[in-house]
Amino acid sequence: MDVIIDTSIFLGKFLYYLLESLAYKIIPRRRKDVAGEIVLITGAGSGLGRLLSIHFASYGAILVLWDINQEGNMETRRLAQEKGAVKVFAYQCDCSNRQEVYRVAAQVRKEVGDVTILINNAGIVTGKLFLDIPDHMVEKTFLVNAFSHFWTCKAFLPAMIEANHGHLVCVSSIAGRIGINGLTDYSASKFAAFGLAESLFLELNMVKKSEVKTTIICPYFIKTGMFEGCTTKYPFLLPILEQEYVAKKIFNAILEEQVYVVIPRFLWFTLVLKQIISSKMVVALGEYLGVDSCMASVRGE
Repeated sequence: MDVIIDTSIFLGKFLYYLLESLAYKIIPRRRKDVAGEIVLITGAGSGLGRLLSIHFASYGAILVLWDINQEGNMETRRLAQEKGAVKVFAYQCDCSNRQEVYRVAAQVRKEVGDVTILINNAGIVTGKLFLDIPDHMVEKTFLVNAFSHFWTCKAFLPAMIEANHGHLVCVSSIAGRIGINGLTDYSASKFAAFGLAESLFLELNMVKKSEVKTTIICPYFIKTGMFEGCTTKYPFLLPILEQEYVAKKIFNAILEEQVYVVIPRFLWFTLVLKQIISSKMVVALGEYLGVDSCMASVRGE
């Protein structure tokens, strides 16, 4: 009897959520108001982090900018203020250092308040074939791209859970869903970041029954310093993405509280196809899309 009841409840929920998701394809999602929210962005000193800071500044958020490069961070602060941000706090922080993350996090809580939107954006790329990657760079890649997410979430999530209000944003990568040659350490670290974010999403919803939201971003390669030299075989099919385009997509996804975001959407097809075709077909598809040579000229960090 329990099985019948549980199955009926599941099917009812499944159908309801299916219809809800289809409705959102037609009716735009309600966008949340971020005015007054305390938004912390790691890697804010350049690239996506800077552009996201400017977007949030335009919508009245209180900004907390973290970057190891204080000069770049202060420039982002200046640009955010030009866009109308009333309160912008810039902190120098090496996100790969657990003790430093906890120390600066405590400083933020004291000087600014409890962070309500946490955007884990900081990242590095080595851009070398597996046997050419120095061991210390493998460790550094995981510390920045994955472990830092643990430390920041541990620092700021408890207050979100207590207030039953907040938003965790993980900037992963399509390389965190599909392994890519020449990016073994980066891809593995982004898989780890994706796994953490998805597990936290399920934990918050299934165990904590919390209203804290989760957004996981998986973009294709972006025109940033990290991927300088990256090429694409068919730009009309799979172009290297412009930073502003990706930043706007991320910003809108946060406002609409989307959970999974793949940029461009075409790559959803690739993710599904990967699960149903043979391994040799995967290799053939990768060669067709130019995955075998796209990283050949990347300089890395």
